[in-house]
Amino acid sequence: MSTEEIEDIFLDLTQKFGFQRDSMRNMFDFTMHLLDSRASRMSPNQALLTLHADYIGGQHANYRKWYFAAQLNLDDAVGQSQNPGLQRLKSVKGAKPGGNKSLDSALNRWRNAMNNMSQYDRLRQIALYLLCWGEAGNVRFVPECLCFIFKCADDYYRSPECQNRIEPVPEGLYLNTVVKPLYRFMRDQGYEVQDGKFVRREKDHDQIIGYDDINQLFWYPEGLAKIVLSDNSRLIDVSPAQRFMKLSKVEWNRTFFKTYFEKRSTAHLLVNFNRIWILHISIFWFYTAFNSPKVYSPRDKQFPSPEMTWSAVALGGAVSTTIMILATIAEFSYIPTTWNNASHLTTRLVFLLVILALTAGPTFYIAMVDGRPNQGSVPLILGIVQFFISVVVTLAFGIIPSGRMFGDRVAGKARKYMASQTFTASYPALPRSARTASIFLWLLIFSCKFVESYFFLTTSFSKPVGVMARTKVQGCGDKIIGDALCSNHVPFTLAIMYVMDLVLFFLDTYLWYIIWIVIFSIGRSFSLGLSIWTPWKDIFTRMPKRIYAKLLATGEMEIKYKPKVLVSQIWNAVIISMYREHLLSIDHVQRLLYHQVDGPDGRRTLRAPPFFTNQDGAGLKGNFFPIGGEAERRISFFASSLTTALPEPLPVDAMPTFTVLVPHYSEKILLSLREIIREEDQNTRVTLLEYLKQLHPVEWDNFVKDTKILAEETDAMDGTTSQANEKASKADDLPFYCIGFKTSSPEYTLRTRIWASLRAQTLYRTVSGMMNYSKAIKLLYRVENPDIVQTFGGNTERLERELERMARRKFKFTISMQRFSKFNKEEQENAEFLLRAYPDLQIAYLDEEPGPKGGEAKLFSAVIDGHSEIDEKNGKRKPKFRVELPGNPILGDGKSDNQNHAMIFYRGEYLQLIDANQDNYLEECLKIRNILGEFEEYSMSSQSPYAQWGHKEFSRSPVAIVGTREYIFSENIGVLGDIAAGKEQTFGTMTARALAWIGGKLHYGHPDFLNATFMNTRGGVSKAQKGLHLNEDIFAGMNAFGRGGRIKHSEYYQCGKGRDLGFGTILNFQTKIGTGMGEQMLSREYYYLGTQLPIDRFLTFYYGHPGFHVNNILVIYSIQVFMVTLLFIGTLNKQLAICKVDAQGNVLPNQGGCYNLIPVFDWIRRCIVSIFLVFFIAFLPLFLQELVERGTGKACLRLGKHFLSLSPIFEVFSTQIYSQSILSNLTFGGARYIATGRGFATTRISFSILYSRFAGPSIYMGMRNLLLLLYATMAIWIPHLIYFWLSVLSLCIAPFLFNPHQFSYADFIIDYREFLRWMSRGNSRTKASSWYGYCRLSRTMITGYKKKKLGHPSEKLSGDVPRASWRTVIFSEIIWPICVATLFVIAYMFVKSFPDANGNLGPSALIRIGVIAIGPVVWNAAVLISLFFIALFLGPMMEKWPKFGSVMATLAHSLCLVGLVAFFEFFWFLELWDASHAVLGIIAIIAIQRAIQKILIAVFLTREYKHDETNRAWWTGKWYGRGLGTSAAISQPAREFIVKIVEMSLWGSDFLLGHILLIILTPPILIPFANRLHSTMLFWLRPSKQIRAPLFSTKQKRQRRWIVMKYTIVYIVMVALLAALIVLPALFRDRINFDSLDCGVCKSI
Repeated sequence: MSTEEIEDIFLDLTQKFGFQRDSMRNMFDFTMHLLDSRASRMSPNQALLTLHADYIGGQHANYRKWYFAAQLNLDDAVGQSQNPGLQRLKSVKGAKPGGNKSLDSALNRWRNAMNNMSQYDRLRQIALYLLCWGEAGNVRFVPECLCFIFKCADDYYRSPECQNRIEPVPEGLYLNTVVKPLYRFMRDQGYEVQDGKFVRREKDHDQIIGYDDINQLFWYPEGLAKIVLSDNSRLIDVSPAQRFMKLSKVEWNRTFFKTYFEKRSTAHLLVNFNRIWILHISIFWFYTAFNSPKVYSPRDKQFPSPEMTWSAVALGGAVSTTIMILATIAEFSYIPTTWNNASHLTTRLVFLLVILALTAGPTFYIAMVDGRPNQGSVPLILGIVQFFISVVVTLAFGIIPSGRMFGDRVAGKARKYMASQTFTASYPALPRSARTASIFLWLLIFSCKFVESYFFLTTSFSKPVGVMARTKVQGCGDKIIGDALCSNHVPFTLAIMYVMDLVLFFLDTYLWYIIWIVIFSIGRSFSLGLSIWTPWKDIFTRMPKRIYAKLLATGEMEIKYKPKVLVSQIWNAVIISMYREHLLSIDHVQRLLYHQVDGPDGRRTLRAPPFFTNQDGAGLKGNFFPIGGEAERRISFFASSLTTALPEPLPVDAMPTFTVLVPHYSEKILLSLREIIREEDQNTRVTLLEYLKQLHPVEWDNFVKDTKILAEETDAMDGTTSQANEKASKADDLPFYCIGFKTSSPEYTLRTRIWASLRAQTLYRTVSGMMNYSKAIKLLYRVENPDIVQTFGGNTERLERELERMARRKFKFTISMQRFSKFNKEEQENAEFLLRAYPDLQIAYLDEEPGPKGGEAKLFSAVIDGHSEIDEKNGKRKPKFRVELPGNPILGDGKSDNQNHAMIFYRGEYLQLIDANQDNYLEECLKIRNILGEFEEYSMSSQSPYAQWGHKEFSRSPVAIVGTREYIFSENIGVLGDIAAGKEQTFGTMTARALAWIGGKLHYGHPDFLNATFMNTRGGVSKAQKGLHLNEDIFAGMNAFGRGGRIKHSEYYQCGKGRDLGFGTILNFQTKIGTGMGEQMLSREYYYLGTQLPIDRFLTFYYGHPGFHVNNILVIYSIQVFMVTLLFIGTLNKQLAICKVDAQGNVLPNQGGCYNLIPVFDWIRRCIVSIFLVFFIAFLPLFLQELVERGTGKACLRLGKHFLSLSPIFEVFSTQIYSQSILSNLTFGGARYIATGRGFATTRISFSILYSRFAGPSIYMGMRNLLLLLYATMAIWIPHLIYFWLSVLSLCIAPFLFNPHQFSYADFIIDYREFLRWMSRGNSRTKASSWYGYCRLSRTMITGYKKKKLGHPSEKLSGDVPRASWRTVIFSEIIWPICVATLFVIAYMFVKSFPDANGNLGPSALIRIGVIAIGPVVWNAAVLISLFFIALFLGPMMEKWPKFGSVMATLAHSLCLVGLVAFFEFFWFLELWDASHAVLGIIAIIAIQRAIQKILIAVFLTREYKHDETNRAWWTGKWYGRGLGTSAAISQPAREFIVKIVEMSLWGSDFLLGHILLIILTPPILIPFANRLHSTMLFWLRPSKQIRAPLFSTKQKRQRRWIVMKYTIVYIVMVALLAALIVLPALFRDRINFDSLDCGVCKSI
């Protein structure tokens, strides 16, 4: 077929369906590229055939799979004999004769139909599909919907009425009638349009019908039957040929519904991962029930009867059945019960209830008859049978996926499961060796775990249980309750210990998982040949041979060229590219290049560089490249990667075409001179250029030398030769070394700008890195086809043009800049610079045309490149293609929509997705043909995929994604950078290597290659529902995996990737990951994977992805539970007489009324050890990774550096951040973190900002645990607790420890001043950063905002997030705090329930705790009421005085503080100055007050205004004129009163907490040189290399000195006051007691 014929097909379709001209031109170009790419390695006919097979009819074509899943074959086969709609529904219900055969015969019919098509028809179908796809806009995210539209269009085209139409339909018909209604439906789900602006609706995911729900409607015949037209008839009642024209009449609003509810709740963890819970909790039950017989033995006996033991242990089966029942009930709430997709749940529930009766029933019978005489052996036999049933049940539930139980959704033959199999469960099979490895790995992990847990956790736990199970505490009681609580205090403690043990049982598994996965991964790397242990001479001396063998496609070449000649060209190109990037200096280059030398016989020969010939490489490293520099890393990675097995390359002209796609929003394109040379703000202390010079000293040196040579050359050209002496020239060179140029002419400044941009995270760096592909392709083409060079002889221009043509044919580069048309002047200039530098670069952008008045604007997807001519009128380039979109495409979080709009401009078969902060290198680009070979489509069979036998050769599952390694190029910025890079190293390479092998790699990172046809026919390269698909790329991976695509990982290719590595940015990144993980837990992909994967692959998926985060949550829980356990054991130790024992552990005689709790203390020690191990193991992967890749010394050095710079503290802290972000996301949704800003890793952030950002996530929790720990230390001191002090302290002070220059004295005091001002700001004027604003922001999570729009200036400070649902609020904000408070009150009451020395019981502890806890609240309320009336009367008079509000607020706050402190002192006095009781009391009081505050906020507060008018009205008393309306003027003061009561207590606690933190941070300041040491620790730079202190003017210095003096005094006074409150009572404890102060109230409480 000729090009003209193909073009005719496109024109014909465009006229019949009304596609846009530009879209048609674009898709025609697209098709030609695709055909060219395939035809370069097979015959043109075969190219078209395989293409048609990929898009429409082959075994793996999504369209064919959908056609059968939705059972359309029935619809088409039956014909119009009866009403096809009714016929269809009958055929689903009544069994078709020979059901299975009919499907096979249908498949055969389909294949024959495809086989008999003419090439013309095939091309027409591809063209129609592409045209539908090309204009679909956001409908591209719903692939099966697109299939349906295509099917309607295809049927219509074949019908006579279409063929007989002569006149073309108007352009844009398809867009307006088919795509726009669908698009509008999608948009209206999430947004309402108000005066042309999109306003987000306040709905959570379970109310939004998202892309996935729309898509799933088209999976089932019942779904298609729901599509109704505006006249209430159904679309499927129309004959297939007429459906397309009816699509414009469809009422989509009445059609779609939710197919899976993404409700926010932790029950998702239960449904998706039920096998994890069963494998742990049930087995834990088996273990502990067997090891704690005393718990269920009869009162009068030491041990229970054997039948009772069997039966009690057997209850483990009942536990696992209960878990399954709960999971099934939860699953009911996520799946709509509209049609027959929930029937299997009902059957499952019935079965489970029967099993529950089987596993739990016998226990009741045995318990009833137990202990009666002459029972015979019936109970015993029953117990044993019950036990074995339980074991079988637990194993079955733990191993079989819940989707395959009682009605198999994964492999069942029933037609009704066909769709969900096709789209969610067609997992690609693993090769046998990998599957064996996978099963073996999991057997190893779990056998190790179960053995270790049994001996280490369970048997050691049996002793404390034996001691504690029966203990009753004697001689205690309470005036009100009596002895019900306190006598059972020991069993309470035991219950908490059981919980603790269970948590540890979970953590163990993760520990073993890490150990074994690392071992497997290292074994794998040895078998791949990647390791340091291969000697230097092997890697480097054999490198030339390997380049020749593996990178060059030398099969067809004649032998007349020596390999050496070819290799030398490649190698020299790589070295010179490094020189150009200033990585190598001239001398190094000389030693690394191949030189031409005169041989002995007069001929020129090539001399290999000494680098290759030199055998004992170790001593001479420094000669070839700077030590430890970038060049060394790149060359050695290149060398070692060539030792692995690479796929064979094809010759350049036969390689497939591929595209690199970069989404760009507002990242920097090129740094401006101003950004490089000016300091950003006061806190940075350093300019960007200086910072970069610190990091890359060698490269800066090379750059300067280069520039000097250049400058001298230009000087020489001007003829001004300088003969000045040496000294002057040294002074002349200064500007070069400082800023890199001397004359400010643009070419010089541009050089410096580019040098800096290539080392920061800019788009320019990415573009220049990725453009190396085109260099690599040219280079390979030239080297492999020497005859071309000869043909063009000396004509270098024509040669260059030929090379250019080849590179352009094989490689495209598209940047998707959604904001391009809105760029400011500077950004436009930079984009223009990119296009001038790289004319082949394509930029896709959104173009807007304002609509008619009041109407919506029209949006277009447009694309330009460096060859587009410039429009005379507006100076902009004219777009090549400009396709109208159905509306604004950015409906989601932005990135995926951005990729999607540019997707129609990619060309070729493969896509590489790159982020705008990556980089690439020439030597990596040379491997491009090998990487594309991983898709296994190079040597396609020459059979037709549709022929009788040929289709067998196309049955392997296609490769969807090939993952590659990333190298984090900001590795060397101190300890935090190193931790982040290390995590990435282990996650991105080590675990990925093992996971990809055993089929668990789902994630794709960003240098990954995608099979574009596969991904685009299945819903695009990323999912895009707002909020839900926060980590968009992971969802695409899971989608591809569930639909049958394989995901590979290649070890020999790497891209650079930049990360921001300040403390705040790392934690924001972690918060984003955690939040994204929380969203993933809700998603349907997790549901499918969790309930349908076979056990070994499920475990791989779980521990590789969500398990890491669940493990973090459990680690934090373990710390909290352990603190509570310690508290309870501490109360026991404090109040009871502990028996003394001899060495064997036997109790010594004659100790009356003592309690033997020694085993409990042993158990505590074991617990601490195991928590410590779980933490420590986190460092193992990194250590071993270093060990294997760089050798022993390097590994130990890196580990040592980590420990010296306190990285374990950071680990604890980041664990807390992860777990907190997931949990808050699962309960409240909405990622609300206060941004900490970017900036270098050297910027100092002030105390108040850090406090406000991290108080909620971690400081509060840390401080509460510190109190518990303080009590535990006072009650039971063991050295092991030191470890806990460190880890709990790190939760509180980590943010400040890792803050650069935290310990410089002046800054510390200025911080203190800022903190005091921050605490009291924002009461008479609105302030951007104030304590009040922070407090409100954390409150709105529960209350939500009012809907009113008041256009008020302070509204901008608050985000727009839906409020949490009342169910989660009731649990997390009301029930949970009350439970915690009860726990602590019980502990306190136990301590107080013993009689005093005279044997009298004191007054009830409840009353005392109540008075002290509720006292401050009442006091606050009283203060507030009185101040309210004062303000109300004085306010209007004081209107002229702006500070009045602040003064009132300060008065209230200080009175509140006084109240707090007074109550504390009074309480301590009541406790007779006993410190440990006071601490315990405070713990209980804090818990009660938290509960009160949370309940007040959750129950009594209505929605929040978005502005802070009410706050200022309260303090100034001026309620009128605030725009609150009359009704609000009454209700608002009442609401504000409750708010203020809560705020008072919060303010007081924050004030005290801030001071406590500052006191903890003070000691280092008093040490001389602390700041120096701290910086050395953070940045790993020697003190001499460190960045200078900031320079201040004299005036600033004077001002700072004055502030420091003033506030030092304030600080000392405050600290002294706080200290006095604790020290003075301790000194005068004997003077002040009940007798010296005759106080009646005190005695009664």
